Amino acid sequence: MINERMKKTAPSVDEWLKEAKADPKALQDGMFLVHNGVVRQTPKAKVRQGIDDGSTVKGMEFAYDAAKVDAAIAETYKMDGIFHVRVWLNEGRLDVGDDIMYVLIGGDIRPHVIDALQFLVGKIKTECVVEIEQK
Repeated sequence: MINERMKKTAPSVDEWLKEAKADPKALQDGMFLVHNGVVRQTPKAKVRQGIDDGSTVKGMEFAYDAAKVDAAIAETYKMDGIFHVRVWLNEGRLDVGDDIMYVLIGGDIRPHVIDALQFLVGKIKTECVVEIEQK
């Protein structure tokens, strides 16, 4: 599933917001949240489980299943108060500090938007991508 293609150029969040706010549905939006995941030097096992083997991450191999991402986006749109969803995922060999993903959620009120962002990022991370840390 890992693609050897070059990493992509990250999108402009300013442009994403401008486009979302120009949509007639934006009149219902009271909040937008953006998630920007990046490759970190600290291994996932240390951050998530407290396991420190003394290693550091030098980079990452990253790939995703576009159909699963599209399904996750469609599910997010079904959540209460959500009117805008946009996702960009990188791919290939990434370095520490490189962007992994951007997610934009727009909705009516803060609790709905926060819940949708948590849901979608979690779903992408657990069901749609393959991340292989390089140490």
